[in-house]
Amino acid sequence: MIYSVSGTLAFVEQNHVVIECGGIGYSIKTSMMTISKLPAIGEQVKLFTHLAVKEDAIDLYGFYDEAERTMFKLLIGVSGVGPKGAVSVLSNLSPERFALAVASGDAKAIRAPGIGPKTAERIVLELRDKVSKEQAASGITGAELPVPAAGVQANAAEAISALEVLGYARAEATNAVSSLDGSLSVEELIKRGLKALAGKV
Repeated sequence: MIYSVSGTLAFVEQNHVVIECGGIGYSIKTSMMTISKLPAIGEQVKLFTHLAVKEDAIDLYGFYDEAERTMFKLLIGVSGVGPKGAVSVLSNLSPERFALAVASGDAKAIRAPGIGPKTAERIVLELRDKVSKEQAASGITGAELPVPAAGVQANAAEAISALEVLGYARAEATNAVSSLDGSLSVEELIKRGLKALAGKV
């Protein structure tokens, strides 16, 4: 697997960039969210990648950070969602907003070109179900986890669930969120929790 590509940004168009690296121009499909964060053409850039192999094509997908790539992998793991549909969702939602939408059951927020109401509902159901199964398999109970400060349990609990959607274990998600300022919004808690967790990798 190609984990990442680093080089000179040579070309940008909707959902597609070219990065020149070692004399080779890599054609990479990506989201508009990632494109909005890229530097100017001619500047150095690094994208985390996923190689999608099909019978009639081999496509390389790139993402600004690992959280977005995780979101992509979760989406293509849902029945009926292919790489194009996943990129469509990625173009509208940041990893934080996506995780929050799944954790809160907000299928409407996930809808995008190529992702209709039924598919959005399936995304929420399958990913929330996956998180529940992982919790049960881990044998971790809420009583064994740090308890957020009084008055912030609701926001913290929602942020923890969202981080679980992105693939983090409940224990590490709880540890990351419980150390943050409870007055922050749920989305900000998720964003800072992601940064804290990434720092431990």
